[in-house]
Amino acid sequence: MKIDHIAIWVKDLEATRNFYEKYFEATANAKYHNPNKNFESYFLTFDNGCRLELMQKPGILEENKSYDAQKMGIIHFALSVGSKENVDKLTNQLRADGIRIVGQPRTTGDGYYESVILDPEDNIIEITE
Repeated sequence: MKIDHIAIWVKDLEATRNFYEKYFEATANAKYHNPNKNFESYFLTFDNGCRLELMQKPGILEENKSYDAQKMGIIHFALSVGSKENVDKLTNQLRADGIRIVGQPRTTGDGYYESVILDPEDNIIEITE
């Protein structure tokens, strides 16, 4: 068994798709559009086959997100970049590009080498080796 995909609602579908394509080498399918429901989405596929669904639809309730005041439910997902050096390199590139880094590269208590960032929609992303 495996997790096929995770879906997230986003305000800016194109900017969020571009972010994951640029920094995490995701490949997007053709945009799906259901005009009856005013719904649009992309499935982003990563090298290992894992997928992320980005969805946009007017009227979705927004929740005030805060890295410091987290709530119950899915709180983050992790993307592996293959090595400590790649974690450092990508984190530095994201920082230079103005992406918010909320956790500097480090080895965690459970043995991961990771940094933590916020994507354009303030979703928490762990970048792991």
